[in-house]
Amino acid sequence: MRIEVRAQGFPLTDALAAYTERAIDKALGRFYGRLTQVSAKLVDQNGPRGGVDKRCQLEVVAARQEPLLVEAQHADLYAAIDVAADRASRLVSREVERKRIRRQRASQHREAERTGLMVRRATAH
Repeated sequence: MRIEVRAQGFPLTDALAAYTERAIDKALGRFYGRLTQVSAKLVDQNGPRGGVDKRCQLEVVAARQEPLLVEAQHADLYAAIDVAADRASRLVSREVERKRIRRQRASQHREAERTGLMVRRATAH
C-alpha cells in the first residue's frame, strides 16, 4: 500500500507527513494486501485566520474497485487526520464485508443450481 500526502494552503512539514502516514497505516494496515494506494490531501482553507477550516481528504484505492473517498474537517489538523483515518477504516471494513457476503451468496446459489436444492436465507426478526 502506497501512501501519498499532499498539503494545500500551507507547507507540509516532515512531522505532519509522518503523522499522517502513521495514522493511515494504523487505521488501514489490516487491509494492506487489499489496498494499492491511499492519497491524503491536507487543506487549511482560511489560513492564519483560524476556525474550523482544517480538512483531511483521503482517497483509498483498492484493486479493481472504484476509489473510496473520505473527508473530515476540524479546527485541529491532527484531529481531522485521525477522524478521516477512522472513517476510512470503517468504510473499507464495510466494503470488505459486503464483498464477502456477495461471494458467499453466489457460491450458495451455484451449489443450489448444481444440486437442484433451494437455498434458504435466514431472516432476522
